[in-house]
Amino acid sequence: MQFKDIVGQTDAKHDLIQSFKSDKISHAQLFLGKPGYGTLGLALAYSQYIFCENKSDDDSCGVCIPCKQISESQHPDLHFVFPVVQAISKISSALLPEWRTQLKESSYFDLFHWVNIMDSKERSPIISTEESKEIIKKISLKSFQGSYKIMIIWNAEEMNTDCSNKILKILEEPPPKTLFLLLCEDQQKLLPTIQSRTQVMQVPRIGINELSQHLVQHHNIDATSAGTIAAFSEGDYIIAQDLIKEEAGDSSYREQFVALMRVSYKKDVIGMLDWAEGISSTTKERQKLFILYALHMLRQSLVNNYIGSESLHISTEEAAFITNFSPYISGNNIQLFLKTFDDAHYHIERNANAKILFTQMSFQTMRYIHQA
Repeated sequence: MQFKDIVGQTDAKHDLIQSFKSDKISHAQLFLGKPGYGTLGLALAYSQYIFCENKSDDDSCGVCIPCKQISESQHPDLHFVFPVVQAISKISSALLPEWRTQLKESSYFDLFHWVNIMDSKERSPIISTEESKEIIKKISLKSFQGSYKIMIIWNAEEMNTDCSNKILKILEEPPPKTLFLLLCEDQQKLLPTIQSRTQVMQVPRIGINELSQHLVQHHNIDATSAGTIAAFSEGDYIIAQDLIKEEAGDSSYREQFVALMRVSYKKDVIGMLDWAEGISSTTKERQKLFILYALHMLRQSLVNNYIGSESLHISTEEAAFITNFSPYISGNNIQLFLKTFDDAHYHIERNANAKILFTQMSFQTMRYIHQA
């Protein structure tokens, strides 16, 4: 993985390279951001740059032996820790073949995607106490190639309390030339004692223009569709890829959103039940993407109200709808809307009954839309 393979994140790449050049590498770093922003890719590219034998000013060479080893996730001094379903394995190393296969395909994937690869039953994974013993053991070994030892802990917030407590000492005082890279989306789930021992690097969402250009170049879609998808995904490449896969360029999400808001505004109970019936019959992925689309449209409505239409990132058809719809979104109800749709996305991922969930959502929408 080279820095050039990562979408956007110019500032983050520059900061990581400069930290190496200035010999100011913090031994424990926390990459804070969504997986779709490229946190794992940055960690891999940073590791490859450190190990590379012929690095340039702005990237690893990609062809030396260490670079090739990392591209195969086979470098002896690069270790991975990730959440695993305990009924399958207590430690990450047992699932390294699946992990390497996924990295070969793409470094842009989230915990939900990883669980689907690992466990057909979709049980909740954790980083357990047994894993902490493996971390300490691997980091305590001598470097194979006489350079750094790097430990990437993906989804570090999934460490249970015992695991977190057991690695505190080695995280604070690791052996020389040891680097911990903790990747985390939700900082609040990390123990404060873990957070205090790491240097935080915020990984922001990918710029809409950067993501749009990447979609045009690598996904064979036109600039207009790419711009719509980049804005819809709000800088998250994983969501953008899902949208392309699910043919989000069509108008189905917009039509579903407009239909929900209209029947809710009219307090059309039969229409609301029919709407819930219809969307609950679609696939789980399309249900999740609809919810993300709804969140996008709600935020764009608020932007239209407080900043103006020139700041919107939507299509012409969406803009026409938002002109009439945005007065019904205000400070009085936006938080209620966002929480309801966020919660719905969470529960859909965890196999909630879709018909009950969307029926409840339609009635909540009916209440909120009349609170503006």
